[in-house]
Amino acid sequence: MRHPIKCIVRLALLVAIGAGGGATPAQNQPTRQNAPNNRQQRNAGETLIRNATILTVSRGTLQNSDLLIRDGKIAGVGQNLKARDGARVIDATGKYVMPGIVDAHSHSMMDAVNELTLSVTSMARIQDVLNPTDVDLYRALAGGVTTLNLLHGSGNAIGGQNTVVKIKYGRPIADFIFPGAPPGIKFALGENPKRANSNVPAGQPRRYPATRMGVREVIREAFIRARDYKRGWDEHRAGLARGDKNLMPPRRDLQLEPLVEILEGKRLVHAHCYRADEILMLLDVADEFGFKIKTLQHVLEGYKVAKEIARHGAGASLFADNWGYKVEAYDAIPYAAAILTRAGVNVSLNSDSDERARRLNIEAAKMIKYGGLSEEEALKLITLNPASQLGVESRVGSIEMGKDADLAIWSGHPLSVYSHAEMTMIDGETFFDRQQDIARRPEFERERRQLEQLEANRPPAQGGAPPPVPRDRRPTYAHDDDLQDEGDNH
Repeated sequence: MRHPIKCIVRLALLVAIGAGGGATPAQNQPTRQNAPNNRQQRNAGETLIRNATILTVSRGTLQNSDLLIRDGKIAGVGQNLKARDGARVIDATGKYVMPGIVDAHSHSMMDAVNELTLSVTSMARIQDVLNPTDVDLYRALAGGVTTLNLLHGSGNAIGGQNTVVKIKYGRPIADFIFPGAPPGIKFALGENPKRANSNVPAGQPRRYPATRMGVREVIREAFIRARDYKRGWDEHRAGLARGDKNLMPPRRDLQLEPLVEILEGKRLVHAHCYRADEILMLLDVADEFGFKIKTLQHVLEGYKVAKEIARHGAGASLFADNWGYKVEAYDAIPYAAAILTRAGVNVSLNSDSDERARRLNIEAAKMIKYGGLSEEEALKLITLNPASQLGVESRVGSIEMGKDADLAIWSGHPLSVYSHAEMTMIDGETFFDRQQDIARRPEFERERRQLEQLEANRPPAQGGAPPPVPRDRRPTYAHDDDLQDEGDNH
């Protein structure tokens, strides 16, 4: 007799695979044994993509050109390229090749989003709660996405440490981590960190801060402590350099160490914000303590203070046309990305949503309509610009010699609603192949029907109700950064 729990779990995987019918491969993703553990695409040699339209993003568009991949890197871009014997050759006639999409604000594959017990949780690490089996990773790959910036939620004035990953679906977590990506941290302003929409149980005190001025105070106080902590360690190291062997080191503080890294320019700040006044407040605090804000996330009113943002040197990562979902998100416009770009700000478009992540190419296309960005400027919003915001622009974000072979092959121009990703590669390996996805759907449907007939998945003989449909995955974040879950806002 087959073990009923294993049968239920197996059915859960097939529910995930079949979610939403057979409309797109993103809705019918393979399970891990169909993911890149034992796929034939993994070859250690070369891949030659022939006769494609190559959107380099940084060096224009190349017609009828080839792209050579060797050992996970882009080894050649041009016409009539040659590969070694035995190389994999892909005929991309009539297709488009672009860099893998970089999502600068994601909560995919996370089993937790906010640590809400304190206003400053800089010691918490997103890397500790990653779920490499999250099916939304495969769906993102089906949309041409290759890199994610996994951010802590926005429930804290200073939140936890982020993690930058490459979507190597089906691999161990260690393979996901983007090697050499600078560490970062999440800050937040406005309604979320002051807990404006949270319901405090009767008899329990409300967490500080409860006002916007309190949010500023929390950030300033934390950096005052971090500055003092840094001074103590600097004096200790100076004493050791002088030869004083009797010094006791300061007590380690895991909350303050990441803030010291910010003061030293070693950790990037990604700050959730909406209102123009709060944006200026944060830039002022950063100037006071001598550090830079790397990206302002959401930044819906950033168009009002575009010159100030550019002067500070902060980037802006925003939605294309999503606003009005709460009071502080009302005064936004779809032209914000273009206005900020024209002001000299490094702008990206992000998903902050497992669903939006599947269509970031279309989000970029909207910016041609709203603000008149060029095709290349629009593509940069989801490739080279977010790569720069994450400090990985030397590795990904454009098609250039020596960069990582993180690419997507599209059926047509990726800024068209009629196009879809046909293949997505990371480090030269294929992690999504639409044709293989389609070919395996009947197999999964047959297996699902078989599992549904097993005893463990049948309703009781008399009375009662059928067993509940298993969850398609273990709980992970699936909503926008600003929507309120029960006691957990993101």
